[in-house]
Amino acid sequence: MREMIVTPRNSLKGMALPNIQVVSRNLARGWEEAVKACWDYGVRIPTQYDKEGDPNSRDIALNLTVLDPFAEPRLHRDMPGGFDDLEIYLREVRDGVHDHWIDPENKKWQYTYHKRLRAFDFPGCDAPIDQIEYVIDALCKAPHTRRALATTWKPWEDAGIDDPACLQSFWFRIFNGKLVMRCRIRSNDAYKAAFMNMYVFTELQRVVAERVSERLGRLIRVGQYDHAADSFHIYGSYLDEFT
Repeated sequence: MREMIVTPRNSLKGMALPNIQVVSRNLARGWEEAVKACWDYGVRIPTQYDKEGDPNSRDIALNLTVLDPFAEPRLHRDMPGGFDDLEIYLREVRDGVHDHWIDPENKKWQYTYHKRLRAFDFPGCDAPIDQIEYVIDALCKAPHTRRALATTWKPWEDAGIDDPACLQSFWFRIFNGKLVMRCRIRSNDAYKAAFMNMYVFTELQRVVAERVSERLGRLIRVGQYDHAADSFHIYGSYLDEFT
C-alpha cells in the first residue's frame, strides 16, 4: 500500500490548527510521513519550553493509522537516540523499571506511564487499579466491548505540575480476530519522541493481544494502531538539527 496524507492541502483552509490524517502500512514509514506532514503543513506557534530567540514550533493535530504495526520495516534508521535508548524506554513503559524514580517531593520524577497504567490510584481508593488487567478482562468477556479503556490523566495532580502526562489514554477493541488500539496523546514531539512512543505503545498492544489470546484459547492478532496527537510538533529550538 502506498502511504498517503489523506487530508489534501486545499481542505486545510480556515483551520487554525491543521488536522492531518496519515495512513501507512508499517510503523517506520507512518512516522516518517507524519513528521513530513508536520513540517509541510504545521502552523507556526510558540511553546512553553522556548528560550529567548527560539523560532516558533511547527504544529499539527495528527491522526496516524498504521495498518500493520509489526510489518517490516518496524524500525526507522533515522530515529533519534539508538537501540539502547529504545530498549530502556520499552522496559520503562512495559515493565516499570523506573517506577522507583517517582519522588516529586525531592524534585524527581512525578509519574511514569507504567505506574499510571498498572497501579492507578486516587484519593480515597482502597487499592491501586491495574488498568491493563482491566482491559484484558473486559476484552475476554466481550471482545466487541467499547469500554476497554486505560487512562493516565489525574486532574487533581497534573493540572499543577511542570511536566504533566502527555499520553492520555489507550482504547482497545477486537475486530475480526484483530486487536485494534487507539492512542490519544495531548502533546507529542514529532521528531525526538514520537517514534519511540509509537514503537513502545505497539509493544504494549502486543502484550494485550497475547494475554487475551491465552485467556480465550484462540489467536488474537495485533491489528491497526491509531495515534491521535492533539499537538504533534517540531520544536523551533532544533529546527537546524532537523533540517
